[in-house]
Amino acid sequence: MSDDVSTLLRTISWFAEPPSVLPEHIGDWLMETSSMTQRLEKYCAQLTVTLCREGFVSPQSLGEESEQLPPDERYWLREVVLYGDERPWLFGRTIVPQQTLDGTDSALTKIGNQPLGRYLFEQKSLTRDYIHTGCCEGLWARRSRLCLSGFPLLLTELFLPESPVYYTPSDEGWQVI
Repeated sequence: MSDDVSTLLRTISWFAEPPSVLPEHIGDWLMETSSMTQRLEKYCAQLTVTLCREGFVSPQSLGEESEQLPPDERYWLREVVLYGDERPWLFGRTIVPQQTLDGTDSALTKIGNQPLGRYLFEQKSLTRDYIHTGCCEGLWARRSRLCLSGFPLLLTELFLPESPVYYTPSDEGWQVI
């Protein structure tokens, strides 16, 4: 799944402002400023993470994502799938410049199968520069540049077809939007 989704991420059309075609319910999810991990946990009994890829990559391998981060010699790449009750809900791709990892934030490279949100939102120094929304092949995504102690990282989240972002509660249970 990782390679297919990584390829799909490169074709997302990104918007600096939410587009007018964005349904309100989906926009609410995409513009979430708190932890997406915590929000997803409200919709399942168990949220799990499968680590797809993790390690250092060169700036050349980032493509246009490198424009969202300061230049560095290498970047930490982490790709995961978050599952809600064993259903794939979200593909996450995190890119962290080496300079962000220097010092106390080197723990980012050791979180393993823990959701990134659990680590990030425990940090008092966390800030968010922006949220961009995007769409590709009917799937919605968001991209945020976050900062830890003033140093940036880029988090891209693609909401997979079974994600609760595409469903809304109704009298008959959850319905596809």
